[in-house]
Amino acid sequence: MRTDSSPGDLPAREHLPATDAGTPVLDVVIPVYNEEKDLQPCVLRLHEHLKRTFPYAFRITVADNASTDTTPQVAARLAARLPEVVSRRLEQKGRGRALRTVWSASDAPVLAYMDVDLSTDLNALLPLVAPLISGHSDLAIGSRLARSSRVVRGAKREFISRSYNLILRGSLQARFSDAQCGFKAIRRDVAQVLLPLVEDSGWFFDTEMLVLAERAGLRIHEVPVDWVDDPDSTVHIVRTATDDLKGVWRVGRALAGGSLSLDRLARPFGDDPRDRELTDVPKGLARQLVGFCVVGGLSTLFYLLLYSGFRSFSGSQIANALALLVSAVANTAANRRLTFGVRGRGGAVRHQAQGLVVFGIGLVLTSGSLAALNAATNDPAHSTELAVLIAANLAATVLRFLLFRAWVFPDRHDETSTSTSTPAPSPVVASHRPGGHAAHPAAAPHPMPVRPGPPAYRPLPQRPTAPATPSSPTQAATSYDTAPFRAGDAADQGWGDSTMQMQAVRPHDHDPRNAR
Repeated sequence: MRTDSSPGDLPAREHLPATDAGTPVLDVVIPVYNEEKDLQPCVLRLHEHLKRTFPYAFRITVADNASTDTTPQVAARLAARLPEVVSRRLEQKGRGRALRTVWSASDAPVLAYMDVDLSTDLNALLPLVAPLISGHSDLAIGSRLARSSRVVRGAKREFISRSYNLILRGSLQARFSDAQCGFKAIRRDVAQVLLPLVEDSGWFFDTEMLVLAERAGLRIHEVPVDWVDDPDSTVHIVRTATDDLKGVWRVGRALAGGSLSLDRLARPFGDDPRDRELTDVPKGLARQLVGFCVVGGLSTLFYLLLYSGFRSFSGSQIANALALLVSAVANTAANRRLTFGVRGRGGAVRHQAQGLVVFGIGLVLTSGSLAALNAATNDPAHSTELAVLIAANLAATVLRFLLFRAWVFPDRHDETSTSTSTPAPSPVVASHRPGGHAAHPAAAPHPMPVRPGPPAYRPLPQRPTAPATPSSPTQAATSYDTAPFRAGDAADQGWGDSTMQMQAVRPHDHDPRNAR
C-alpha cells in the first residue's frame, strides 16, 4: 500500500459552472485490450447517445493498454473521424493503469469509465455523473445489486459477484453494494488526491479506490443500472478473483496497521456537517456505548474462560488477577480501535498503561468481592464465585467506560483545543451571490492561501444550443462566480468549483437501438 503520498485538502464541493468554453465537462474513458471487434460499435453508440442527451461538452478517450491486434488502428480511425474522440496508447497491460494514466492527465472536471461491451444501459450515464456535476457527491458507481436494478446474467457470475461483495463487507467493512460494475465516475479534484494512494493497476483498482474513498469519508453515490452480461467477455474469472482476494488482504492489512492516514480527506470547514460546532450534542456517545457494550460482553466471556482455566491450578485470587490482566490488555486494544476509533500505533503504549490503571481499579473491586465471599463462606461453590464476579464486573464496567471516555481516550478535538488554547473557528457556511464571490470561512482547520488573479476556474462548456431568452434583464446580467483559492494538492491551475444552473435534459433520452 502506498504511503508516499498523503491526503491533501480538497476544495469545497460545489456546483460546476455551465457556460460556453472549450474544455469538456465529462471525459469518458474506455479501457480496451484486443477489442478490435467491439470497439467501433461501442464508441459510435456512446458518441451518438452523448450527442443526443448530454447537455455539456464531452470527450471519449479510448485507453488502449498494450493491445496486440488492430485495436490501435481502429481507435485511431475513430479519433480522426469524430472530434470528441481521442486515443491513448499504453505499452503495459492493466485496466487500473490505463484509468490512472488517462484520469491523471485529463482536464475535464468529471471523469468516468465504462466497459467496451456496453453491458450497462447508457440511460444511466447522466444519472451517474449528475451528482458529481451538482457537487452533491465525490464518486459515483453503477450498481447491479441494488433493489431496482435489472440484471441478466448467468448463475455463476451472479454467485461470484455477490460473494465478492460479501467478502468486502465482512473484511473491509465496505458499505457500497457493487465494487466490480464497469461503470464509475469521479470528480477530478478528488481523483488528484485519491489516485496516488491506490496501488493496484489491474482489476482490483476499482475496489481499492472505493474502499479508500469510503474510509476517507468521501460521498459515494450509487445508481441502479440495467445490465446484460456479455457472453463473449474475455475476463479470466479465476485469475481475477485470486488477484482481488490478494488485494483485499493487502488493503485490509494496511488499514488495520494504520499505515494510511485516511481519517477523512479534508474539505474546507463547513462543507462536512460533521465539522460544524454544535452545542449540547454528545459526540458519538451512542455509537461508543454500543461498541463498548459489545467489546465488554466479549471481554467478559473471555475473562470467565480464562478464570476457569487458571482456577484449575491456582487459587481464586491468583486466577482472578491473571484473567483480568490478560483480558484487560485485549479489552483496551479492542476499545481503542472499535469503540473510540483510534488507529495507528501512536500512543498505543500510553493507552495500554492507562488501561492497566483501570484494570487495577477493576481488580480491587473483583478481589474485594471475592474476599467478602470467602469471609462469608469457607468453601463457596464455583457457580457462586462466578455470579459474584459477574456482578462485580458489571460495576467495574460502568466505571471503566467513564474512565476510558474521559481519561484514556478523550475526544481528540477537545483535547487539541484545550492544549492549544485557540478558540474554535465559527461555523461559517459558504454562500453564493450573483455577480459576486462566494463567501468562504475566514478560519478553517486547513488554511487555504488565496491565489491572486482571475477566478480559479475555466468556465465549463455546454454544447452549442439555441440561445435561451432570459426572463428578465436582471437574469440575463446575472453571473455566478466563486472566490479564487487553492486547497492542498487537489486544486488545479485551470479550474475550480462554482455554481451552475442545470438545464433540463432533452425529453427523448432513449436509444431506439437499445432493446433493453
